[in-house]
Amino acid sequence: MELLHDSGLSLTMTISYLEKLNPRQRRAVEHGGSALAEAGPLLIIAGAGSGKTNTLAHRVAHIIVNGADPRRIMLLTFSRRASAEMMRRVERIVANVMRERAEVMTDAIVWAGTFHAVGARLLREYADAIGLDPAFTIHDRGDSADLMNLVRHDLGFSKTKKRFPMKGTCLAIYSRTVNAELPLEDVLGSFFPWCEAWEAELQRLFAAYVVAKQQQHVLDYDDLLLYWAQMMQEPSIAVHVSDRFDHVLVDEYQDTNRLQASVLLALKPNGRGLTVVGDDAQSISPKSALLRTFGRNASPPNGPSWSACMMKRIKRGTLSRGSWKTARRGSH
Repeated sequence: MELLHDSGLSLTMTISYLEKLNPRQRRAVEHGGSALAEAGPLLIIAGAGSGKTNTLAHRVAHIIVNGADPRRIMLLTFSRRASAEMMRRVERIVANVMRERAEVMTDAIVWAGTFHAVGARLLREYADAIGLDPAFTIHDRGDSADLMNLVRHDLGFSKTKKRFPMKGTCLAIYSRTVNAELPLEDVLGSFFPWCEAWEAELQRLFAAYVVAKQQQHVLDYDDLLLYWAQMMQEPSIAVHVSDRFDHVLVDEYQDTNRLQASVLLALKPNGRGLTVVGDDAQSISPKSALLRTFGRNASPPNGPSWSACMMKRIKRGTLSRGSWKTARRGSH
C-alpha cells in the first residue's frame, strides 16, 4: 500500500489547523521544526483543562500533514475509549488539510491503542523469536483472579488457620510486584503491610501461578507488559521493532509504570521521535514515571543524555510562562 502526500498544499491551508492553538501549544505541536522525525524527546507536562489531549492530537496530525508515513507512528493510550477519541480528533484535524484523503491517512495509523493491546500484537508477531506460542490466550483481571484462586486453593492456602489474603489481594500484590519491578518484600512493606507475615507463602503462590499460566499458554495483563519489556532487552529484536516506528507518542504518561517506561526507552533509546503528555498532579503512584524516564535513571549509556531533552510546561488553562525548560539530571 502506497500513501501519497500532496506536495502542492498551500502554506495557508497547511497552517490553518494550527490557528486555534495558543502560542505555547503550537510550539509543542511544532517541536522539531521541519525535521520532526529527528526531533529530540518532548515531554509535555500539562494540568487538567489545559488542552493536553488536543495538543497531542494536533501533534499527531501535524506529523502526518508534514509527510510522515502513518504506518510508522505508534500512539499509546491507557484505554480503548481514549484511543478511539484521539483518532477521531486526529482525523478531524487532518481533514482540514487533506480533505477526502484524511480518512485514508488516519486509518493507516494501525499502531494506535493501549499499551496492552499494542504489546499483545507485537508479542504475537515475534512469538517464534522469543519462544512463545503465538496462539496464547489473554486473561482479563477476572480470569486472572480466578486462576490465582485455583492455585491458592491447590496449595492449601484457602484453609489456613489465619485468614490468607483473598484472590483479589493476591493478584494486586503480584501485579504491583511485576509492574513496579520491585522485590515482594518491598511491595508488601510499602503497600500491603498487613500481608507481610505471608511473604513466604505468597512467593510459593506466585511461582505456582506462573507455572499454571505457562501450562495453559495464558498471559495476563501484567505479562503483556513484562514479556514486551523483556523482548525489547534482546538487542536484535529491539533494533527491529524500533526501526519500524519513526514516531512514538504517549497520552496520560503520568500513569506509566517502570515496565512501560523501559519499553519506551527501548523503542526510542536516543529519544528521537518520542512525545509524551502527562499531568504529574494526577499520577496514580507516589513516584510517577513522568519525570523518571527523562531524569537521571533514563540516560542511555551510548546515546545523548536525557538532561538535554526539552520540556514544555502547561498549567491549568494555558501553557506557563516558563516556555522551554531543560530537564537537568536528578531534577524533579
